[in-house]
Amino acid sequence: MSPRPQPIIALDVPSLADARALVATLGARADFYKVGLQLFSAEGPRVVDWLHAEGKRVFLDLKLHDIPSTVRKAAASAKRLNVALLTIHGLGGEAMVRAAVEGAGEQTGVLVVTVLTSMDLATASAALGRPLASLRDEVLRLAALAAGTGAHGVVCAGAECAAVRAAHGTRLEPLVPGIRTAATAAIAGDDQSRVVTPEEASLAGAAYVVVGRAVTAAPDPLAALEGVLTRLS
Repeated sequence: MSPRPQPIIALDVPSLADARALVATLGARADFYKVGLQLFSAEGPRVVDWLHAEGKRVFLDLKLHDIPSTVRKAAASAKRLNVALLTIHGLGGEAMVRAAVEGAGEQTGVLVVTVLTSMDLATASAALGRPLASLRDEVLRLAALAAGTGAHGVVCAGAECAAVRAAHGTRLEPLVPGIRTAATAAIAGDDQSRVVTPEEASLAGAAYVVVGRAVTAAPDPLAALEGVLTRLS
């Protein structure tokens, strides 16, 4: 297990120009960035190439969910982009997850998304079309699928992270999104319902934490990042 989670800054911005501004603000204090659907749809692979040219690592958060052959090819494309991490949806099933792992090879770590942090028990049950006894059970079901297919890790809320670590040890690396601090606990338009503090994610055994609003919505993003880094150590 890593001594502390690796922080990944979420580039949830609409353009490469906005991404450049944030990366410049954080400078050498941040070396790992998440590129998600919004930015990748707007700018494509060039944003990944630019981050690499700046000496940054990239987590490509596309949450792939399609037939196995399509996902295998998409994962192979992500590998060619040299991204460190790539997300796929665990609900795509075992064959799809295996295909992603095959396409990504050893170079790109595949993270299996379990239950989105925007969901509570009722919304997850409704989305799946079956009643869930607990979110923890569903996360562990998908974590077992991830472990069995050779995935690098899972994406889960901080509330389920410790259970994943207890079940799989260092076999799976959990990534925890939804990191919040007291200053960013209540943000207009925030649709994350299962959030944790940096300390809680670290104690739960997160290998990675995605830090978005806790830094990017702060009046002074660099100072906010310094605070998060201190709290993760």
